[in-house]
Amino acid sequence: TLTRLLARYVQRIAGEPVSSGIWDGAELPPHLRMNFRVVDDAGRELAAGRDLAALKVQLGEAAQLTFASADAGVEKSGIRAWDFGELPETLTFTRGGRRLTGYPALKDEGDSVSIRLFDTAAAAGAAMRGGVVRLMALALKEQMRQLDRNLPGLTQAALHLRPVNSADDLKSDLVSAITDRAFIGEDELPRNEKGFESLKQRARTRLPVVRDAACRLLLTIAEEWERAQQRLGVATKSAPQPAADIRAQIGRLVYTGFLCGTPWEHLNDLPRYLKAAQMRLDKYPRDPERDAKHAASIAAIWKRYEERASRVKKAGGSDPRLEDFRWRIEELRVSLFAQEMKTPYPVSFKRMDRLWAEIARA
Repeated sequence: TLTRLLARYVQRIAGEPVSSGIWDGAELPPHLRMNFRVVDDAGRELAAGRDLAALKVQLGEAAQLTFASADAGVEKSGIRAWDFGELPETLTFTRGGRRLTGYPALKDEGDSVSIRLFDTAAAAGAAMRGGVVRLMALALKEQMRQLDRNLPGLTQAALHLRPVNSADDLKSDLVSAITDRAFIGEDELPRNEKGFESLKQRARTRLPVVRDAACRLLLTIAEEWERAQQRLGVATKSAPQPAADIRAQIGRLVYTGFLCGTPWEHLNDLPRYLKAAQMRLDKYPRDPERDAKHAASIAAIWKRYEERASRVKKAGGSDPRLEDFRWRIEELRVSLFAQEMKTPYPVSFKRMDRLWAEIARA
């Protein structure tokens, strides 16, 4: 990689051992970045530049249209049952004299699903999950009607969260989170009718259990969110700096669509994070300097994460380690501001720096 080559060059010039790790987290100047050229079927340049993520955003829609217009014989609309046989993970076709690889996937169309050909595996995977959930909901119509009528605690939770969500939005978010977890969860996405039918049997059994757990958790989160808001209302004048920091933190935890936007395993942590934020306000008057020091260090880590996450998102990719890092920041807050609440694993600034070095090397 470029970092290893740079380290080798510096070592040869300086005559001293140099580790490639010295570049971890460093942003290379523009002239050292790869220069990319994108050409069309005729070899004409469509775009060029050193920011690959920006180029993907700029040309992503055009690339998808290329695949959408490809005569690959796989695309289909108005699907309401798995009656189309095997869905391959990849499909190779020729366009403009070039062999291209597309990624077929189901896509949620609201009252049906379609089969579409995507230009990247990541885009196909994201669409496929939503498509399978929609097709499963169509296959389990009676269970979906029961789910719509029976969401215990939703009304009360909606009252607590009314500054964040409308009741309708919260219900939609809750149903989507429940169905995603119950219909798929950690299971492998099906590629044929047999796999879909097997998944349907498991989904039918899981749905009531997931519904009850999700409704209980939502009410707990809503109650803790309201308590935190009440505490912040009092602290805004007496402790404006931590109050502003906590308000921003909570806004990133509980927002419109947070149930679907938060990985299921971390939804269970939200009440603890909200309680830890309140405990921080309790402790602040005892040592405001310590609070400010830790808050500034966490802000620097969050900024670093946010900038990289934005670049990954623009490029249409994903990085599980980066998302894990995001939730470790919340655990770091608990460790620093509410030690009594404990964390599920050791966390510290040094550990976070080591994790970031691994992410930056990728």
